[in-house]
Amino acid sequence: MAIPLQLRTLIDRLNQELAQSEQEASEGLNRVRELLPQFPENAQMTQFFAYFSTVLAFVGNSKRRIQVVLQKLATDEASAEEIQEAGEDLSTLLGQVLETKIEVRKIITRLRS
Repeated sequence: MAIPLQLRTLIDRLNQELAQSEQEASEGLNRVRELLPQFPENAQMTQFFAYFSTVLAFVGNSKRRIQVVLQKLATDEASAEEIQEAGEDLSTLLGQVLETKIEVRKIITRLRS
């Protein structure tokens, strides 16, 4: 069974959001790296550094998850139920990515101030 257009659209959106999240988390990590030597005892800077590093790991894991889903669905043996389950899982992942993206932007805004 071919991957439905709605699922392809969801995957494209996920990949776009993940790319943006990766770019923003990298920017945040670079900003923290610049500020950390000035404030070596600042626990919040250390937390931001750890958070941005975790976000980058999350992005990598999410990309691998998408690839696994695509490989699983690329076979002609994928059932309608498996496709629906994949759509639900990827929709949940999109929600997590969007929440993460919002948090990353909040922290970057604080760092810019």
